[in-house]
Amino acid sequence: MSFDLATIWAGLIAFAVLAYVMLDGFDLGVGILFPFLPEETDRDQMMNSVAPVWDGNETWLVLGGGGLFAVFPLAYSIIMPALYAPIIGMLLALVFRGVAFEYRWKTKAGKFAWDWSFAGGSTVAAFAQGIALGALVQGIPVEGRAYAGGWWDWLTPFSLLTGVAVVVGYALLGAIWLIWKCEGRVQQQAFRHAQWTGIATVVLIGAVSVWTPFLNEAFRQKWFVWPTLLYAAPVPALLAVCVLALWNGLDGQHERQPFFAALGLFGLSFAGLCVNFYPYIVPSSVTIHEAAAPDNSLSFLLVGSVVLLPLILAYTAYSYWAFRGKVGVVGDYHH
Repeated sequence: MSFDLATIWAGLIAFAVLAYVMLDGFDLGVGILFPFLPEETDRDQMMNSVAPVWDGNETWLVLGGGGLFAVFPLAYSIIMPALYAPIIGMLLALVFRGVAFEYRWKTKAGKFAWDWSFAGGSTVAAFAQGIALGALVQGIPVEGRAYAGGWWDWLTPFSLLTGVAVVVGYALLGAIWLIWKCEGRVQQQAFRHAQWTGIATVVLIGAVSVWTPFLNEAFRQKWFVWPTLLYAAPVPALLAVCVLALWNGLDGQHERQPFFAALGLFGLSFAGLCVNFYPYIVPSSVTIHEAAAPDNSLSFLLVGSVVLLPLILAYTAYSYWAFRGKVGVVGDYHH
């Protein structure tokens, strides 16, 4: 019973994290691309494209973090001390981005400052998420069920690489979102930005993928040793398909194909991480089942999630449906 509940909850939290990356990734990407479109009307159109949905996207971040605390308290007590700095940096950056959504429409003289707050907050948040991911993948030292590392263990060449990879990847998501939602000059510039961010994202995914197996013997066994190689082999093959679909879509000036191809890249990269991690939640230190809360707690929380998750999914789907279609050049999201 414990095995089933722990595994189910691990899957639910993984789904929440993936949903956050895919949904909040493109509106963070829009902010990252802000400095590359200097015209004020273009920036207005960019912000209007994500304004109706950006705050709902962050629901998944709350769900993932809260779920980790409630369901895997041991993992939470280890991971948080190890990643305090990047997590606090991410939260502060998200605050700056959220405030910028409101204030940039209320001022003329200070609009430039709020534009940079939106761009800087988006970039720092993405970079901090990548840093945290890299630090988790490279391993967190654990002794006696507690974090045993130092204040700066999260800052390594590998975590810096993953930080840059997430920033560039989110910029790609932002570009293909603008291709889908915008028109005219913004859309054409988004096509150009999607090309260079697409190439950079693929290169960085390759670099991280090549480096990762050498961080941990367990990772290397899963990717290069028979028969576990059979389970991992479809991931790079499907990634190649998504890369071809992305390039074909951008080259042919398609609006929707690049979006789904880029989401495929992120989804498959996430699947690769899951292959590396399982059955650990803190790589090579704490397994899913060792970190899980008691069965009664898992059962009680699962009943609540059966009600909550469909509501969140329905609200998210409705919000995207209600604000479907192209974004106009004039106006702002308050009207």
